[in-house]
Amino acid sequence: MAQRRALSAEKLQALHEGLVIPAHPLALNSSRQLDERRQRALTRYYMASGAGGVAVGVHTTQFEIRDKEVGLLEPVLRMAAEEVDRAQLTRPFLKIAGICGPTEQALAEAELAASLGYDAGLLSMGGLKDWPEEELLRRTEAVAAVIPVIGFYLQPSVGGRIFSFDFWRKFAEIPGIVAIKIAPFNRYQTIDVVRAVCYSSRRDEIALYTGNDDNIVNDLLSVYRFQVDGKTVEKRIVGGLLGHWAVWTQKAVELLEEIKRARVESSLDARWLTRNIEVTDTNAAFFDPAHGFAGCIAGIHEVLRRQGLLEGTWCLNPEETMSPGQSEEIDRMYRDYPHLHDDAFVRTHLADWLR
Repeated sequence: MAQRRALSAEKLQALHEGLVIPAHPLALNSSRQLDERRQRALTRYYMASGAGGVAVGVHTTQFEIRDKEVGLLEPVLRMAAEEVDRAQLTRPFLKIAGICGPTEQALAEAELAASLGYDAGLLSMGGLKDWPEEELLRRTEAVAAVIPVIGFYLQPSVGGRIFSFDFWRKFAEIPGIVAIKIAPFNRYQTIDVVRAVCYSSRRDEIALYTGNDDNIVNDLLSVYRFQVDGKTVEKRIVGGLLGHWAVWTQKAVELLEEIKRARVESSLDARWLTRNIEVTDTNAAFFDPAHGFAGCIAGIHEVLRRQGLLEGTWCLNPEETMSPGQSEEIDRMYRDYPHLHDDAFVRTHLADWLR
């Protein structure tokens, strides 16, 4: 039997210490064709910003890249991998591939990611609403035998579903699960996942990451504490795998490092609650919850367009555009929270990234 693929000790340690992992957007030109130059520039931007990895082929990269007539899944995965490998970074940097669909499709995507040197797969359970939980667990086991898996609790409003505590407890026991991205945008369901992992025999082998764009800072500051078989067990959400961190990434890295210092020094005060509100407010402008997240991808593109990293806000689906008033809300973010953007950093390095 072939040996199960695993993260290197160095990358596993970095994952557990906490990383900024942006969800990688898709760079298109005005003809809605791949803009390879800007696609590669985005990967360079994330590396230069100090991010600890990139997630490619995920929602922010647009699921339509998998359509036969589009055929961009392999190219965008390959380009990101090439840029990371070419950079020869001296720190751990995780290449994470989005994996979705029924078992056969998920296995094919896992094999593709593994062949391109990806470290892990972010396994979506979107689009499988009618599948019994036990069948989803078997699908996860199959994928985890091919590539290390990061689980993904996706909010129902964008295609996810609600899972039971028992599901997550069984999920955490699967060998090959290295992390879980918690993104239900719901406090109750977030606690379910953390508690389930704390009840698992693999609790120390699984890193928890926030995808809750509405509560990023508080997720990263909180200590979750539960009584498990008469013993106190604590767990933290250590980092973020976020579409929100696809923009203003250098400042996101600074934020996470500041949070890590505050954890060690126990220097937490009410200012952090205000910071959480600021970050959530900017996310509302980028992700457009006012219109059911209809403009979330175009909103990310708009920020990158303003910085010069993208040429426009085009998506593969022509219906995916910014919502009325969304541009004005992004204007407000720049006006109200100038300390959160990294425009000066981007201006300094843009020409080199676009080489």
